[in-house]
Amino acid sequence: MTVRNLSAAAPFTTKDGSTIRSLLDLSCAPVTNQSLAEATLPAGGATTRHRHRATEEFYYVTLGSGRLEIDGDVRTVALGDACLIPPGAIHQIYNPGPGELKILCCCAPPYSHEDTELLDDGPARLKPE
Repeated sequence: MTVRNLSAAAPFTTKDGSTIRSLLDLSCAPVTNQSLAEATLPAGGATTRHRHRATEEFYYVTLGSGRLEIDGDVRTVALGDACLIPPGAIHQIYNPGPGELKILCCCAPPYSHEDTELLDDGPARLKPE
């Protein structure tokens, strides 16, 4: 049986710029098909627009709210929202604040830096006008 508490997960910064605490992934558990992590964005923070060619991703908002873009469709997401990010979809999330934004991220196959393609058009498109 594998059980891992969030307090045991050291934070690190992913290729897209979010702070992640891996709960279950290839580095800490015998996973084969998915990974689970908590992502945190400070007020005013955003991930870099990116896509994962092979990975399907779920976001589940556990604290705060944000502006999520998936393939050009932008909407506000908040506590309790579950979001599907299909493989290959360009996506980004921005936290307008005032507090932290926390999201549980589930990736299948498990998250990897190698499957993350950063795009160079920056976070400005999600900030309020």
